[in-house]
Amino acid sequence: MNKLDLNGRVAIVTGGARGIGYATAARMLASGATVALWDIDAARLDEAAGALAASGTVSTHVVELTDEACVTATTQATAQAHGKIDILVNNAGITGGNGRLWELDTATWRRVVDVNLVGPFLACKAVVPHLLRNGWGRIVNVASIAGKEGNANASHYSASKAGLIGLTKSLGKELATSNILVNAITPAAAKTEIFSQMKQEHIDFMLSKIPMNRFLQVEEVAALIGWLSSEDCAFTTGAVFDISGGRAVY
Repeated sequence: MNKLDLNGRVAIVTGGARGIGYATAARMLASGATVALWDIDAARLDEAAGALAASGTVSTHVVELTDEACVTATTQATAQAHGKIDILVNNAGITGGNGRLWELDTATWRRVVDVNLVGPFLACKAVVPHLLRNGWGRIVNVASIAGKEGNANASHYSASKAGLIGLTKSLGKELATSNILVNAITPAAAKTEIFSQMKQEHIDFMLSKIPMNRFLQVEEVAALIGWLSSEDCAFTTGAVFDISGGRAVY
C-alpha cells in the first residue's frame, strides 16, 4: 500500500460503518488522518470503531443524512470533537432494489434519491462553511458507473448517481478559487453488503459489463478516494474519475 500524506487532516466518511466507507476510513487512518464515521447503523458503527481504533483517532456519529437538522448538528459535533473538518467523503448510498421504472414503488424511488443525492447536498451544505474557514478542503462524492450509463431496472439509483455527478460539477466550479476541490468517482460494482438489495440477475448483468471480469475491491476504490482527498490532488475539480474495470467508454 502506497503511503498518502493526510497527516493532521480530519475526514468525515458517510456510510463509514461498512463496505467502501469502512475501507476508506482504514486507508485514511493509515495515512495519518483523523476520521469521523457517519452512519445510520449505531451497532455497526460501534463495531467499525472498535476494529479501527488501533489505527488512529476515530469518532462515530449516528446520522440520518436526509434530515437537515440532524446533518447540521452532526457536523457541529464533529467539528467540536476534532477541532476542524478538512475532508468530506459522501459515500453513503442505497440501491432500493431492482425493477422496471413503471413497476417501482414511488416511495422507494424517492427514498433512493433522498439518500443518494439529497443526503450529499445536505452534507456539503453543512460542511463547506467549515472548509471555507480553513481555506482548504477536499470533497469526494461516490457516484456510480450507473450514473453515467444508466442501468436497466435501476432508474432510481442511476438517476440519483447522475444527479450526484451534476452536483459535483456545479459545486466544483463554485469553490474553484477557494482551495477546496470537489470531485466524484464512478465505480463499477464492488461486492459489498449492498448486493443483498439486488436480484441475482442484476448482479450477473453488472459483472458481464466489466471487461476485467471481476468486481471492484473496496481497497482499490479507497486508494483513489484517499488520493483525491490529499494535497497531491491540486489542480482537478468538478471531475469524474472512472474506476470501472474498463467498463466506462467516456
